[in-house]
Amino acid sequence: QVQLVESGGGLVQAGGSLRLSCAASGGIFNRNTMGWFRQAPGKEREFVAAISRNGKIGYTESVKGRFTISRDNARKTVSLEMNSLKPEDTAVYFCAADSRSILTAPLRVRDDEYQFWGQGTQVTVSS
Repeated sequence: QVQLVESGGGLVQAGGSLRLSCAASGGIFNRNTMGWFRQAPGKEREFVAAISRNGKIGYTESVKGRFTISRDNARKTVSLEMNSLKPEDTAVYFCAADSRSILTAPLRVRDDEYQFWGQGTQVTVSS
C-alpha cells in the first residue's frame, strides 16, 4: 500500500514563500498521478495542483502563476513551491496519489479519484 508523508508547512507572512514536500513509499511511484489538495476550516477539501506520470500538470485557477508542482521519481517525492502567498491560502495541505490514471486520461481533479492520502501539513499565511 502507498504511504505518503507531507512536510514543509508553517507560518509565513503574506507575500512570502513555502515549499511543501511529499515522500512516498510503496507502490510504483512513477506510474502515479500525484496531487495536492487543501482544506480550510469549515470548507470542503479542494484541488490545488496535480502532475501525471508523463508530466502533464494542472492547477486550480486561484494558484496559477504562484504555485509550482514538480516530482522526482528517483527520490519518490513530489513538491509544491508556493510563492506570493495570500491569507486565503491558509489551509491544511494534503498530498494524494492516484494509481489508476492511464496516459490518455484527463488529469484527476476530484478528491474521490485519489486512493492514497497523507496526514496533511498546516500552512498559515498572516496578513
